[in-house]
Amino acid sequence: MLVTARFRRMVQETAGGLPRQFWWLWVSTLVNRLGAFVVTFLALYLTSSRGYSASYAGLVAALFGLGSAASSIVAGVLTDRVGRRPTLLAAQLGTALFTAVLGFTDGQAAIAVVAFLVGFCNNATRPAISAIIADIVPAADRVRAYSLNFWAINLGFGLSSAVAGLIATHGYLALFLLDALSTVLCAVVVFVRIPETRPDAPAAKADEPAVGLGTVFRDRRFMAVVGLTLLLALVLQQGSTTLAVDMGRWGITSTEYGLVIGLNGLLIVLLQIPLTRWVENRSRSAMLAAASLFIGWGFGMTALAGSSAWIYALTVAVWTVGEILYTPTLMGLIAELSPARARGRYQGVYSLSWSLASFLGPAAGGVLLERAGSGVLWGACGVCGTVAAAGYLLLGKRTGAATGPGPVAVVEAVAVPAPGAAPGAAPAAEVGQAPARA
Repeated sequence: MLVTARFRRMVQETAGGLPRQFWWLWVSTLVNRLGAFVVTFLALYLTSSRGYSASYAGLVAALFGLGSAASSIVAGVLTDRVGRRPTLLAAQLGTALFTAVLGFTDGQAAIAVVAFLVGFCNNATRPAISAIIADIVPAADRVRAYSLNFWAINLGFGLSSAVAGLIATHGYLALFLLDALSTVLCAVVVFVRIPETRPDAPAAKADEPAVGLGTVFRDRRFMAVVGLTLLLALVLQQGSTTLAVDMGRWGITSTEYGLVIGLNGLLIVLLQIPLTRWVENRSRSAMLAAASLFIGWGFGMTALAGSSAWIYALTVAVWTVGEILYTPTLMGLIAELSPARARGRYQGVYSLSWSLASFLGPAAGGVLLERAGSGVLWGACGVCGTVAAAGYLLLGKRTGAATGPGPVAVVEAVAVPAPGAAPGAAPAAEVGQAPARA
């Protein structure tokens, strides 16, 4: 009975108090990731089923990443101008359409173009989803909400990866069609259950500057966070690219690699919720710095692994803990730094850092591994993590970061009154200053 009571209390503390719309969005995310087959198996499909070269498969993957990078800005602007809901629906329906088309497409040029469009539409959902969560979830609960969303992504991805290989034995076309179908189901859930959450734009004052993309790129503190995110995203990209190559050089089999990298998803599913409950009320800057060190030196330790799959597993466990700490904490910070009427733009620019990393990370890691050796590659990852940790601590010090939950610290910049606020009321958020816990 005591164990049951503790379990119920833990579930209540983890999932309680969040809006119903968030849970429908969570279900949509889970369904989408349960059917996310194509991205994982695209390179294998192109090389083993279609007979294309590994270099061509790499080009297609790069074009997919380029499409993702392009959509980050476009979708961010549309999320603010057109609305969260229509942008998300258009992105999901576009993803479903082009994913299905990709399964029937033949010819190198045609496949490359459609892969770019899949990447563009697929990533266009991110700014809208992140903005919706920021709109509907109170600031005190956002880290928990983003953590639950991240957990759903990894739970769905882990399950889909496990069954995708079995589905592929009946033909890769089934993967494309099931992926498209799951995305259509997500769009149906959004259409039926998720209302438009974009705050009504307040009447602009004569002396109030407009909030556009230029405002985002001139926000030095926010762009510093984006730069630090790019640095760590480049490191995390090595987990699905150069790590496999380096392990293969040491004689680690593909089966062992699968078990080692699978530990990443397993630990996220097991530890995401309890670690988030521990992190939720702690200093943003301290948690982001600690996570950066876990990620950087988790990969850095790979230089010591040699031919031991067990040591590789240990390194994956270390940087996975960093990833668990980093992602929801950072998403909460980004939401707090984003003014309500420009959340789409801010989320789009933030998403751009991950898209650029998916485009640049594999190439940069491959060059370092081939020309400088694994020691230099993994040592560089450790240095990147250390630089990022120092950057987050410096940002926290400059903004007078608090250690517990509290209001966003504001200075100057673009004041954005809360929707429906009385004249003279305090702004809901302001651009250019980190929150109290940043």
